[in-house]
Amino acid sequence: MGKSHENIYTIPNILTFSRLVAAPVVGYLLVHDYHAAALSLFAYAGITDLVDGWIARKYNLQTVVGTIIDPMADKLLMTIGVACLAVNGSLPVWLAVIILGRDVGLAISAIYYRWISLPPPKTMARYWDFSLPSAEVKPTEISKINTALQLVLVGTAIGLPVVPEAIISSWHLSEAMTGFQYLVAATTIWSGMSYVFSKNAVKILTKEEIQKRIAQAETKRKH
Repeated sequence: MGKSHENIYTIPNILTFSRLVAAPVVGYLLVHDYHAAALSLFAYAGITDLVDGWIARKYNLQTVVGTIIDPMADKLLMTIGVACLAVNGSLPVWLAVIILGRDVGLAISAIYYRWISLPPPKTMARYWDFSLPSAEVKPTEISKINTALQLVLVGTAIGLPVVPEAIISSWHLSEAMTGFQYLVAATTIWSGMSYVFSKNAVKILTKEEIQKRIAQAETKRKH
């Protein structure tokens, strides 16, 4: 009988899990106004986001679970960051509602697609077993752009309180930040709609595709 699990304990996935852990810590630091420490940890998350993707491609360590938890780590960091920045007044509430509202909609869709794509028997244990691939999410192009812009927005909002007031005033950073907020709002709405109308954003794997991916993962692990 073919195996239905893939090896998820790869360096890229471990780095991604570390970003998942870092997200609530960033939120804690923001709520307590430790902006310098929050900015450092946020920078770590950004660097590991680039590094884990590079390692996965260079050493052929891509996994189906990686396609799920990588954007999940980005979104968790984004969700916590945006919520905490809105709470302490660094971001306007209306923008936080747009960003978080889109993410809630995508999360509900992900839960739905995971359930309908899960091979029987459909149990909660199997549902949360991410080494059992059943569906693959392919971010749209505007979604990738929007994610990058949102990360820049959050990073800038975290970093501005660390910048001296004289620089903020002379470089008109507050005005630039306001314009950038409207840009992010527009791309957030656009990217949310792209998932609704794109036919390639979510792919439910067939039994044959699942077995093929597991076999490929086993071959990589043995070599």
